[in-house]
Amino acid sequence: MIDIVAVLRAEDAVLDFLSVLTDSGPAGRQEQSREIHVLLGDTAEHLVLPADLPLTERLAAVARHIRPVDESAASPGPQALAALVEAAARGAEARLWTHSPADTRRSRGRLGRDAAAAVATVPLPGGPAVLHAVGHSPYLQFISDLDLPLDRTEAEAKLAFVNRHCGHLLRTDSAEYVIRTGRVHATERFFAAGSAEERERLFALLASLDEDAATVPDPWEFATSAYEGERLDRTVAWIAEHCPPGGGPLVEVGACEGALTTRLAEKGFTVHATEPNPVFRRRLTEAVGDTAQVHPASLEELAARPELPGAAYLLIEMLYYGQDLALLDRLPADLVFVALEPETLATRLTPWLESTPHWERAGDATPLVAPALETVCGGRAYLSKRGSVGVLLRRTGA
Repeated sequence: MIDIVAVLRAEDAVLDFLSVLTDSGPAGRQEQSREIHVLLGDTAEHLVLPADLPLTERLAAVARHIRPVDESAASPGPQALAALVEAAARGAEARLWTHSPADTRRSRGRLGRDAAAAVATVPLPGGPAVLHAVGHSPYLQFISDLDLPLDRTEAEAKLAFVNRHCGHLLRTDSAEYVIRTGRVHATERFFAAGSAEERERLFALLASLDEDAATVPDPWEFATSAYEGERLDRTVAWIAEHCPPGGGPLVEVGACEGALTTRLAEKGFTVHATEPNPVFRRRLTEAVGDTAQVHPASLEELAARPELPGAAYLLIEMLYYGQDLALLDRLPADLVFVALEPETLATRLTPWLESTPHWERAGDATPLVAPALETVCGGRAYLSKRGSVGVLLRRTGA
């Protein structure tokens, strides 16, 4: 069995995979010393750490490849990674260790996804087994398949490596590269994704507004989540309390794939659903058929060209990304439904409302769904859903 560690940069091999690099091996620390291959995605380098090489010398060999911060460092893609894996394995049975597709550092997440896709094309006996490091994952709790706690000597070796060779990464402001306590794991945790779909879902889940969010249908699992189902149903009921069906069209901004749109249409509302992402918009169009009209505009475009009047605009769970709230002033409607998690409501919307003369709350805030913990990606991980509160804004005419 050949162990291959595929990482974006050299320091990753130590921060997330030190237990694999040890000369006693990862499988319960019972293996004989064996050769380790480290593949560096950013430079396409292939490091060979010979069997019987002490850990200190293995770490020294990796350290020679530490580089300055480089925000442009990226996965070379599945094809290039497949060639590296094939050269490392040399036709033998292999085991690949790589980043999690859901690593919050998107550069690492992409490499982990690409490396797993790459090995599916490599002609090796039985195909390589793939183990993903949980890595940096502050938003998800993973159900891991293999946990390898470092002993004190190994932990001290990891810290010494960071202090001796990665001082520039302790000082950087780069979110992708900065090393803090939470990124220097005393127990290294790994999981084997059950399928390519699971890996793609993990990758898409962390994409937020990035175009990668659309790489799988329903990336946020609106169709299967009990929490999201309750939130959407309660949102429709809240809207209907203030704008009954038949009272004029609703303009839903950022409709994604239509989970809310279809519910509104089923209740008899006339809906104009807007979605700038072309992949989401295609799925939205397929979902709503002729029950709603679909438009490509973003919030900024709707404000710049106020050509889509409505009885109300719906900004449901979408004001998390630094949008200028003054855009609301130029929307062609006097009512705007806003739904946000409570903390963002308190820190972002409420202060703005207190400072603007153009809008006021129309009644009290409406709790839509309570916070909950919920599994995602087929139970591979779970996360906190933070709840949702609805606020109806009315234009004052000031």
